[in-house]
Amino acid sequence: MVFSASQIALLINGTVEGNAEITVHSFGKIEEAGAGQLSFLANPKYEDYLYSSQASIVIVNESLELKKPVAATLIRVKDAYSAFAALLGKYQELKQQQLKGVQQPVYIAASASYGEDVFIGAFCYLGENVKIGKGTKIYPGAYLGDHVVVGDHCTLHPGVKILHSCQIGNSVTVHAGTVIGSDGFGFAPQADGSFSKVPQIGNVVVEDDVEIGANATIDRATIGSTIIRKGAKLDNLIQIAHNVEIGNSTVVAAQAGISGSTKVGKGVMIGGQAGIVGHLHIGDGAKINAQSGVSKNLEAGKAVTGSPAHEYTSALRSQALSRKLPELEKRVKDLEQLLQQMKPA
Repeated sequence: MVFSASQIALLINGTVEGNAEITVHSFGKIEEAGAGQLSFLANPKYEDYLYSSQASIVIVNESLELKKPVAATLIRVKDAYSAFAALLGKYQELKQQQLKGVQQPVYIAASASYGEDVFIGAFCYLGENVKIGKGTKIYPGAYLGDHVVVGDHCTLHPGVKILHSCQIGNSVTVHAGTVIGSDGFGFAPQADGSFSKVPQIGNVVVEDDVEIGANATIDRATIGSTIIRKGAKLDNLIQIAHNVEIGNSTVVAAQAGISGSTKVGKGVMIGGQAGIVGHLHIGDGAKINAQSGVSKNLEAGKAVTGSPAHEYTSALRSQALSRKLPELEKRVKDLEQLLQQMKPA
């Protein structure tokens, strides 16, 4: 696909500075882009590349003051990073609109149904009473168990598994290899030391505008629903246990794990490899630093770090003091020697 600077500016509400008719056909990083490519500059530390870039068009902030002449056509916007992200989204949307129809071979149960303009890739499995909304794209090798519901304009990437009775809202993206609706980890200890499996008869509900990364696992509830609220963003390789609730617009980075029945509020930020024990409440807007181990409820807006997790600024002060321990030890020894010398004979 080929677009002119004027067409791109119209899409992102920008102002062209240079040749409005110049065209691009692909994207490139500002330090590597060549003729016919579009790039962007948002981080000031990359500004030097702007003056040597071979890109045909570069999206920049309105506030940028040029220090040297620039060969590329510029499109000025309020926020170059957001504008570039929006443009990539539109480009991807245009590409996906070209995917329609049902490839072969697939298995689609007679009771399954799907809306207009869907794409169902080869080797997909749609079980009994599956319902797929309009404009949804299901890539090859995906599995949708019985009674699964997927809303409008969703994207399920290759190898996604959505097990029976789970519900997916509108405009949800699930990346390759993710499993939604696997059994929760529930076992009852027995008198002889063995464990008896507790049947997991609930489901998973994923609300609108959620994105879930690759190879994540979201377990079904024992009873009721595991819930991922509207606008939440989950990274790759995340474990969400049974009956967990993730609040609106919460973000969780890779390799984090959230244990059963924990309720995470809205707007929470959870860093990579963080671990949260079960049956906790994480308040709205809380921030959990990477590799933190959270074992207690967190108040709204609180920031913690460490394992076990401590209040963020206090933990940083403790870390700073710990680095000074060798110096403090030397000072104590020097004082002890001085006191010893001051003792009367």
